[in-house]
Amino acid sequence: MELYRLTIHELQEMLRKGEVTSRDITESVFRRIEEVEGKTRAFITLMKEQGLKQAEMADIRIKEGKLSQLTGIPLAIKDNMCIKGIKTTCGSKILENYIPPYDGTVIERLKEHMPVFIGKTNMDEFAMGSSTETSYFGVTHNPWDIERIPGGSSGGSASAVAADECIAALGSDTGGSIRQPAACCGIVGLKPTYGRVSRFGLVAFASSLDQIGPMTKDVRDCSILLSVISGHDKLDSTSIDVEVADYEKCLGQDIKGLKIGVPREYFIEGIAPDVVKSLWSAVKELEKLGATYKEVSLPHSEHAVAVYYLIAPAEASSNLARYDGVKYGHRASGTKGLMDMYTQTRSEGFGQEVKRRIMLGTYALSAGYYDAYYKKASQVRTLIKRDFDEVFKECDVLLTPTAPTPAFKIGEKTDDPLQMYLSDIFTIPANLAGIPGISIPCGFSREGLPIGLQLLGKHFDEEKLLQVAYAFERHTDYHLKKPVIGQDAL
Repeated sequence: MELYRLTIHELQEMLRKGEVTSRDITESVFRRIEEVEGKTRAFITLMKEQGLKQAEMADIRIKEGKLSQLTGIPLAIKDNMCIKGIKTTCGSKILENYIPPYDGTVIERLKEHMPVFIGKTNMDEFAMGSSTETSYFGVTHNPWDIERIPGGSSGGSASAVAADECIAALGSDTGGSIRQPAACCGIVGLKPTYGRVSRFGLVAFASSLDQIGPMTKDVRDCSILLSVISGHDKLDSTSIDVEVADYEKCLGQDIKGLKIGVPREYFIEGIAPDVVKSLWSAVKELEKLGATYKEVSLPHSEHAVAVYYLIAPAEASSNLARYDGVKYGHRASGTKGLMDMYTQTRSEGFGQEVKRRIMLGTYALSAGYYDAYYKKASQVRTLIKRDFDEVFKECDVLLTPTAPTPAFKIGEKTDDPLQMYLSDIFTIPANLAGIPGISIPCGFSREGLPIGLQLLGKHFDEEKLLQVAYAFERHTDYHLKKPVIGQDAL
């Protein structure tokens, strides 16, 4: 068995016993990257030299008896999280050569455990997309079928984990950008409660929606990574000071008597039959384990996509105003005066989807339209949150599809933004309400493409989500199936 195929907890045990070194694992991962990266294109920046040095330092620490949860484990980081001295582009031309002078808080917390940073993964530009097709650095491919999208915006991280180009990765989720690509690529992806994980050092898209979370090969790895990155941060005013559980300890607990809600609004026209079939099969599996389910209603969730595409672009319009070519990032040359420099810089630096959302957001915030659009959307957002609050009075978790269809073909929806936006129809409500959500593999389509099951929980109840996800995972084998790519195909 190649080391790159293993999980965090499997490698952790081997490192503890002295059966392998971090250098062994890291070299195995880089060999895998050389083998398949030409097909997946999951990375924007590889950190081979730095990674091998980190592996050597980790091995020294392990010999000193200082092995912790992630010591020596190769991780990939989405390219909108700042690592000091490493290019951070957000998949955009405007930040093509930006090198942060500081580490984001999640990076600092990871560094305390001495993992190995393999590289920065590709993403939709400024996290605006559902397919990783809007990146200035090219399209990432799904390892299950390289003619299909890996999901987005954290498509690079999802593709890298699925193709074993890293052991685990971090993504960010503003409207489904961890969970939807996790579903498309057949891996586990968790969006924590808003405020659970610090956003300091995450390049902002929509500040009231963004959250960083783990993307892993199984639920146990997800719990390990979440434990490390969670916690209050005084540098992030939206970070909440609540206790962080040892998420790994909640795994394996009985789910007998657990109440699962299945929202009727999530089974809409246009959802793929294979997705529906896999979902109800998952419900039956959880029933066998002692859980009960009931149909519930989230009546305002039908407005979630419309609300999101007013709030998120409005916040993006504000956040992206800083990219003006003055202090850092791309600056247009040969311009005549300050206003011309601003205009040309932003015209050249941003891609079409980012420009579309900036214009939508600026319009929604403009004088005379604020009350009609942004304010009204914020009010409906409150109603969406109240729907969840009511449902959680009678249910422990909610079970829904992660995405309405398996991964679609590259280029299939690029000319139809509305169809692209609907890819996140089942994930957006959780961001608007600030609740946690996890996507886990629950089946395959007739074409052999992964299908994801989404579990949603109460604020700061990630333990319950992981408990249920782990129970399902232990009694199924979907997470063990791997795409055939590279040497696997020989």
